[in-house]
Amino acid sequence: MYKRIDRPGGRMKIIVLGYGKGAGILWIHGGGYFQGMAEMVYMSKGRRLAKKFGGVVVSPGYRMSLRAKYPAALEDCYAALKYMYDNADALGIDKDRIIVGGESAGGGLAAAVCRYARDKGEIPISFQIPLYPMLDCEDTDSSRDNHGHGWDTRRNHLGWSLYLGDLYRTKNVPPYASPSRASEYKNLPPCYTYIEDGEPFYDETLTYVKNLQNEGIEAHADVFHGNIHGFDYLFWTKKAKEADKKLLKAVEKYMRGQID
Repeated sequence: MYKRIDRPGGRMKIIVLGYGKGAGILWIHGGGYFQGMAEMVYMSKGRRLAKKFGGVVVSPGYRMSLRAKYPAALEDCYAALKYMYDNADALGIDKDRIIVGGESAGGGLAAAVCRYARDKGEIPISFQIPLYPMLDCEDTDSSRDNHGHGWDTRRNHLGWSLYLGDLYRTKNVPPYASPSRASEYKNLPPCYTYIEDGEPFYDETLTYVKNLQNEGIEAHADVFHGNIHGFDYLFWTKKAKEADKKLLKAVEKYMRGQID
């Protein structure tokens, strides 16, 4: 179902897919902050989870950086989260089971939305799933001089420069734009993710998980060998099938209330 909702300065398209009463899943598409579309939800793990466990998945058609720089995408995704939460009863969403996730840049936005929601204190997010997330606007050991498949150093620099605009390569980038800039991780939701060890976002993903763990937050990353960004979209491969099993197991554990 397509809907139009208010966002800062205008209106935005979202896609709402319902699979019975249950969790509310905000699923944010990837594309380096400058490409992609809400319709990618139909192939996403967000839809997979809602179908498997029941619930509603909302996919925001947030503004791309070619149209509007940071903080437009964050504001749009938060507007979609607020719509989902404010209309929880009508949508059949359990307000105690709000999940935010996404792939790549969508994973980075998922982490940013969790921090933004925590700081605003309006919407309690109970679980985050930032899959192979784009978190760090500066080079890491794994994103520097990376020639992996699907995403590499050149594209990474392009994505961040387009998203951050004048903030790019300055010391003024806030953690809402690049979550790796954060110095504290208190009261963020539990986290699950997976990543390949040869892709650009390997180091920043593990660092994010480690920072959550250091704060006593339940967080886990499963690591697979390879250098394909978005490897889980190769549905027919052994690694993609294994990643799917591990994700379902982590979310099932969450659904059973085993994660505080």
